[in-house]
Amino acid sequence: MKIKVRVPATSANCGPGFDCIGLALDIYSTLELELKPEPGLDITLTGEGAKYIPTDERNIVWRSIKVLLEKAGMDNLYQGAVITMDNQGPMSRGLGSSATAIVAGLKAANTIIGNPYDRKELLQIATEIEGHPDNVAPAIYGGFTISTVNDLGVECFAFRPKCNLQFVVAVPDFPLPTREARSVLPKMVKMSDAIYNIGRASMMVAALCRGNVRFLKNVFDDKLHQPFRAELIPGMYDVFEAARKAGAVGACLSGAGPSIIAFIDEERDNAERVGEAMRTAFVRHDVKAAILKPHLDTRGAYIVNDPLG
Repeated sequence: MKIKVRVPATSANCGPGFDCIGLALDIYSTLELELKPEPGLDITLTGEGAKYIPTDERNIVWRSIKVLLEKAGMDNLYQGAVITMDNQGPMSRGLGSSATAIVAGLKAANTIIGNPYDRKELLQIATEIEGHPDNVAPAIYGGFTISTVNDLGVECFAFRPKCNLQFVVAVPDFPLPTREARSVLPKMVKMSDAIYNIGRASMMVAALCRGNVRFLKNVFDDKLHQPFRAELIPGMYDVFEAARKAGAVGACLSGAGPSIIAFIDEERDNAERVGEAMRTAFVRHDVKAAILKPHLDTRGAYIVNDPLG
């Protein structure tokens, strides 16, 4: 049985919502999976970063599949796989490429073995693999997601905003591994900085749920991660400012960066102008950046061809 799954790219943090808030973007990667009873992997990769992704036991799609099979007690039944994946989300650029791969593997394998796990359970498994839910949650559910982790696991609230947003993503031509981006973060933060972020993250969610774009204009600032990551991303604050001056509601790092995402009020139809302003601001710091103009994905990961109906 071959299963084909499509998974959106994601953007996490949204400025102040560090490791908690995420959103799904209509930039899709596709995985085709066939599980085999005998050991052995046949992995074919195309698209973004294909030449850098392992095609052996280290492959994150296969590692995720193995976690699910072991949890379901079916790892002896399926010991190998044929994996074909087309990656459309840029790798190591803050658009959730590892989350996309993890969710793709879990979703496809879960379908093949009869869907023993629902989306909430898949989120728990994906979070255990990824280490935090901010990217895997929107990859699974679509839309905007707010995630918390407690002793019982991961809780996720997924919703569609009541305002029409488009996004402009400036993708620099250099990678920034998440491990490196996390290494510059402090282990302790001031209470005043925590309060600063809590207020803005709360205001963001309220504005999105009510559809009040006016209250989004001052919510993307952050004191917990962006100031420390700025040293790794030349011109970061200048790109933020350029996006706002060109008409964006606001801008922030996409995940750990180096990509920067601007939030656009779709009714203003200024994505082209914002994208050019962001590109030009990066150029002033000797950084070349590709410009993407995605919309919100509201479906999350889904099976393209489900033989089980």
